[in-house]
Amino acid sequence: MDKIEHIGIAVRDLEKSNDLYAKLLGKSHYKMEEVLSEGVRTSFFEVGPNKIELLEATSVESPIAGFLDKKGEGIHHIAFAVDDIVAEMKRLESEGFKLLNKEPKLGADNKLVAFVHPKTAGGVLVELCQERK
Repeated sequence: MDKIEHIGIAVRDLEKSNDLYAKLLGKSHYKMEEVLSEGVRTSFFEVGPNKIELLEATSVESPIAGFLDKKGEGIHHIAFAVDDIVAEMKRLESEGFKLLNKEPKLGADNKLVAFVHPKTAGGVLVELCQERK
């Protein structure tokens, strides 16, 4: 894993949270998009070489909706940049980590993504992110 790519924060209202983080960080988000497969709308803020991703559920079936119901707003995941997501997934499985998806999928910001189950990662949902080639 090369670097922290972003920190994902679950929010109930993306517009209000965009305003809050714009004031907090002193800058506006640079991108908003909807990821239909995950049932979320996202926005991204640059913070130095890293990013903050705000995630709002767009359906009650969304993993973010479930997270918000259980835990409320707050840090949802930490994402790490990888050069070869398939190789990293295999490495993590060989080390005993459980993956939430067997194949990389298209995520926000045009990245290939995969998730490590928090029960095998010290209670933290870990996302792997690879730039699409």
